[in-house]
Amino acid sequence: MSQPLPADDLPAVRPYRAVPPGLPTQTGPAGIRYDFNDGARILLPPGDWHVELSDADTGNLLFTTDTREGWVLSGKKFLVRFVLRVWVKGEPSPCLEHEMSLENRPVRVHFPVGTLGDILAWFPYLERFRQRYRGSVTYTMAEEIATLFSDTYPALVHVQPDAPDDTLYASYWLGLFFDDEGHSRQPVDFRMAGLNRTAGNILGVDNSEARPNLKLDAPRTIAEPYVCIAVQASTQCKKWNNPAGWNDVVRHLKEKGYRVLCIDKDAVHGQTPAWTHLPREAEDFTGERPLAERAALLQHASAFVGVSSGLAWLAWACRIPTVLISGFTLPQNEFHTPYRVFNVHTCNGCWNDVRVRFDHHDFFWCPHHKGTPRQYECSALITSLQVIKQLDLALEESRWRQDAAHALPASLRLACETQP
Repeated sequence: MSQPLPADDLPAVRPYRAVPPGLPTQTGPAGIRYDFNDGARILLPPGDWHVELSDADTGNLLFTTDTREGWVLSGKKFLVRFVLRVWVKGEPSPCLEHEMSLENRPVRVHFPVGTLGDILAWFPYLERFRQRYRGSVTYTMAEEIATLFSDTYPALVHVQPDAPDDTLYASYWLGLFFDDEGHSRQPVDFRMAGLNRTAGNILGVDNSEARPNLKLDAPRTIAEPYVCIAVQASTQCKKWNNPAGWNDVVRHLKEKGYRVLCIDKDAVHGQTPAWTHLPREAEDFTGERPLAERAALLQHASAFVGVSSGLAWLAWACRIPTVLISGFTLPQNEFHTPYRVFNVHTCNGCWNDVRVRFDHHDFFWCPHHKGTPRQYECSALITSLQVIKQLDLALEESRWRQDAAHALPASLRLACETQP
C-alpha cells in the first residue's frame, strides 16, 4: 500500500490518462471522501485518524496506518473488493466502514486509444464484468472501434475518453503494463497470461478465451471465392520476414482459384532499409477504409492469412478460418486458432519473455540477434510450405462450413454463422 500522501503529491502520469482523477466522488461521515477510481482512494480532512484497507474476498488486512489529513491510496489498481475502515484515533468503532460493491453503481473502464487488436481481445471481458458485478458500465475507446460493438452490446455505453463524470464510483484501466514489477496494474504479467486473458485478470472475471460478438450481417459484394491477407505490422519483428513467403502464398491461392485481397491500411510500410510491399499478385484493397468495410470483406472471405496484428483479431472476431503467422509471440499470446504457424526450431517468443523489455521506439527491435544474420529468424525461418499446409486446412474447413450451411434452412444457417 502507498503511504498517506498530501493532495498535491498525487502522481501526475498514469497509463492512458493525462491527469489523475479529481476528488473522490463518495461522501462519508466526518468529511471523509472515498471512491475506487484507480484503486481505493480515501481523502481525510484535518484530524487524527487510523485507517485500514482489507480485501473482502480473502480477509487479508492489506494496509494500516495512523495519519493526519491527506490521501490514502491503495497499491493495487486492478479490481480488488476493498473494505475501507476509518477511525477517529482513540475511538473504539470506525466512523467509516465500507465494503466495495459495484452493483447499481456507475463504473467506467478505459481502453487504450489507437489500437484494434487489444480491444477486440478484451471487449468480451467487459461484458462478463458487467454481468458479474451488475454495475452501470460505461467505457472509453476510439469512436470508430466502438461502432463495432454498439449493436451487439446495448447494455454497455460508450463515452469519449475525456468525458468527465464526478459520480463515478469505480474506474479501471486496461493496458499492457511492461514495467509493473509490483503488479499494481495487473495481477499477472500480461506476457505470461497472454494478451487476451489480461483483461479478465484486471477486471476480476473468468479469463477463459471469449470471442467478441460483432454484427455480421453485411451483404456479400464479391461473387468469386476470395481470401483476405494482411502483411503489414507496426514493427519489423511482427512481420513475416521470409522474403519469398507472401508471393508463394498468393500464387498458391490463385492456382486454387481464389482471388487474394490485401486489406492492410498501407500498401507499402517500413523504414529504410526494410520496406514491406503489397504482394505483387494480390489485389490492392489497402487504404484508409472504415473498419466496418474491412469487417464486411472478412465476413464473406474463405479464410484470412496474416501476422499478429489487429486485422488478425478482426478476422477471428468475424468467425472465419484464420491463419496467424508469428514467431516473436508465443502461440498462447493470441486467440486460439488451429492454423497458428510457429517454428519451434528457432529463437522465438521474445515478446512474451519477461526478461526483456519491448522497445516501441525501435522499429528494428530484436533483443537477442539484432545486427546479426540471425535477426528475425523467428519468422524468417517460417517456410512457405509451413504456411501453405495450414492454409489448405483452413480452406478445407471453409468448404465444409459452406457445404453444411447450404444444407440447413435459412434461419438455422444464420444462427450457425453467428455462433462462436
